[in-house]
Amino acid sequence: MNLSSHLTELKRKHEILSHEVEQVERGPSADALHVASLKKRKLKLKEEITRLSN
Repeated sequence: MNLSSHLTELKRKHEILSHEVEQVERGPSADALHVASLKKRKLKLKEEITRLSN
């Protein structure tokens, strides 16, 4: 896998996590630990995207 396709895949995963966080937060019984876990994974992806983009 080349760098461009790897970055594209990371961005796709980041977007999926963004939508998942939104859905969980809108739910009637939003689990704070689950939301925090999703946000942490999302942040790690964002950091990886930034690192590889530079």
